[in-house]
Amino acid sequence: MNIRFVGIDPDTDEDGCPTVWVDMEASDLLIQSYTADDRSIARCDALSPAKAPIPAGETVIRIPKRMVSIIRKACDELDSGVR
Repeated sequence: MNIRFVGIDPDTDEDGCPTVWVDMEASDLLIQSYTADDRSIARCDALSPAKAPIPAGETVIRIPKRMVSIIRKACDELDSGVR
């Protein structure tokens, strides 16, 4: 597995913080973040183009706006194709 750390929430207290990694082999983002609240999940279900509830094994996570640049950096790493 070729997983690379990309970044952590810049406002971190370093205890259970949103973090981003990239899996260069699978070309996936790995994101640790906050679980969305029940109201947000229900709204996402209602707006889903799949017209079905979020399936087992998937969830909605909430990523703070302050982490957008870290997500972009992770996407850029995957786009670069450097393994």
